[in-house]
Order: sequence, then C-alpha cells, then structure tokens
Amino acid sequence: MISTLLLIALLAATFVGFNIGGSSTGVAWGPAVGARIINKTAAAALMTGFVFLGGWTVGRNVIETLSGELVPQSAFSIEASIAVLGFIGLGMLLANLYGVPVSTSMTAVGAIAGLGIATRQLNWAVVGSIMVWWLIAPVLGFWAGAFIGRYLYPHLDRRVAIQQSAGPLLVLDRSGGVPRPALGPGTTQRELLSTVVVLLIACYMAFSAGASNIANAVAPLVGGGLVDPNEGIILGTVAIGLGAFTIARRTMESVGNDLTDLPLLAATVVMVVGATITTVASWLGIPISLALATVMTIVGLGWGRATRPVTVSQLVRGSGTPVTVDSLTVETGEAVARIGDEAPEDVVSGKKLFKPSTVVRFVVFWIIGPSVATGLSYLTFRFFLL
Repeated sequence: MISTLLLIALLAATFVGFNIGGSSTGVAWGPAVGARIINKTAAAALMTGFVFLGGWTVGRNVIETLSGELVPQSAFSIEASIAVLGFIGLGMLLANLYGVPVSTSMTAVGAIAGLGIATRQLNWAVVGSIMVWWLIAPVLGFWAGAFIGRYLYPHLDRRVAIQQSAGPLLVLDRSGGVPRPALGPGTTQRELLSTVVVLLIACYMAFSAGASNIANAVAPLVGGGLVDPNEGIILGTVAIGLGAFTIARRTMESVGNDLTDLPLLAATVVMVVGATITTVASWLGIPISLALATVMTIVGLGWGRATRPVTVSQLVRGSGTPVTVDSLTVETGEAVARIGDEAPEDVVSGKKLFKPSTVVRFVVFWIIGPSVATGLSYLTFRFFLL
C-alpha cells in the first residue's frame, strides 16, 4: 500500500510539473518563438536546462519554505502530500478553464496553509511575510514599468528597437581554411546583438520560472521525506521539461501570436522586470507568481508611456491620463520629444491591447484562487483526512 501511495504521489507531482512546464514555457519563450528567433524544440531544450539551474540554486530556498517553514515537515504524511498536490493541480485546471494566469505558487501556499490551519500548525509569521510580498510584487512591477515607460522606453525604442532582416541570422563562411560563423545576408550587428539579448532574457525567464515553480510540484514530497531536495529538483525539472516539449508547443505559439501587436521591445522590458522581481523573491524563499509581476509591469509600462504628454505637476493635480498600453505600439520617430511637449494624440493608437476590466478580473482571481485552495484544503483535512 505504501508503494502504491508513493507512486500516486510521484505521479501527482509530475502532473503538476507537467502543467507548469506547459504554461511557463509559453510565457518565457513565446515572444522569441513568435519573432522567429528560435524554434519550439530549441526553446523547450533551453527552458529545461535553465529551469534546472534555477531550481538547483535559488529554488532551494522556496522548497525549504513550502516544505518545512509554512507547516512542520511532520504534517506532510503521504496522504497529505497527495491531497495538497491535487489541490494545486485543481487550481491550475480552473485557471486554464477561465483563461486567467492564476499563480501556481499562490495556489500551493493556499493548499498548504489549509493543511496548517486544520492541524493547527500553520506558521502565521511566514504566511505574513509571503503575503507582504504578494502585495509588493505587483506594485513594484507597475511602478518599475511606469518609470521605464515614461522616462526610458521612447529612447530605447529609437535606439535599440529590435528589427529583423529576411534570411538566416548567421551563415558559415567557408572562404578560409576553417569554416567560421558570419553575419547572414542583410543581418546587421545591431540585429545580431538584439537577437542575443532576447535569447538571454528568455533564458533568464526560464531560470526565474525554475526558481519559483519547481517547489510547487515537489515541496510536499520533500516535506514528507518521500524524496530529498536534490531528487525533488530533478523530478520537477523532468516534469516541467516534459511539458515544455509537448503541451508548451501550443502555448508558445499562442503567446507569441498574442504578443505580435505588442512590440518585442516592450515584451522584453516586461520579461526583465518580471523575472527580476520573481528571482529576488525566490532568493528570499518567497513563493511568488511570475504572472503577478509581469501583468502589472505591462500595465505600468503602457501607463508610463501614455503620461509623457503631461508633467509631474499635472499628474499630481490629476490630468486624466488613461491607463493604457496602446501607446506602446506608437513609433517614437527620429527624435524623442521632452516630457510635457509631446502631444496627447502622438501617443494614441488605434490598437486595443489592454482593457482595465481584464486586469480587474486577474486581480480578483489572484485573490479567489488561493482563498478557494485554502478553504477546500482546510475542509478536506479537517473532516476527512485527520
């Protein structure tokens, strides 16, 4: 019976990791795949490698938090581990059905917190520190995006806008005795550098995903002593990699196509900010959502770009500047106008990339998701498994 339960627990963890790989790979590599910088197979391979690196280094801190600090390790019986993983998988399923990027990390914390409340072993101080970061992350993402959008983005758009030429990026020059790589037809040094930067940032996103998400799949098993941290990281990496090579092929295409109206430069900025916030939180042992930071960074970036026609004093007085990312699709031109001198119509686009109601829906589900996971977990452990 024990071996059967262990097999079920391992399969449950693999299922969670598989779904994490499907969703996280799309977020990390969708823009690069959509821009035809890399193919899906290569993206999946790089995703798997950098997920392992993130989990093996920074991710250990998150595993430690979820497997022994939120509740004692003694609370993780094999049955409890299976139930917690089941609730995490259910939360991901509901999120996918509603098309909302509910955080796996937040759902995992909710499921484990329900176990802790039912057994009266929940460490409320750890819960408090985690929830503080859940409040800080979206605020930090919004204002980081707003600052970049208002003060830096137009200059980046004019100087380092990512443009692609037709044909291969690199070719082999066989004119000498030894073949060596050379720029492809029409490829410029700027295009090559931009492409390398996009690939490095996607690898950084994959590292961040591993740092924050491997724990969600394996922490209950580590807490229950079913696997050690090293084995858990390897199991989580294999499961996420499996998702990256299979179901993520669709999510990479979907995300890449969805972001075609959003300039690749804007997507790159959002990826850097979101991954940095997530990596820092993971280094501190805080399970946090990559979507939580990235969605609000998009909002902040667009709002900051849209506020350039008004001065700070006008903003303080309330200029009625809309919260929109539509302005990100407007080309900067040959010169960047000073803040306050740019005409409002110069940052208006006919494209509708963002609806405030969408972010409201996301925020509501960010609250509902962990709350439902906590409630269901508590009821299950309080009345059925204890």
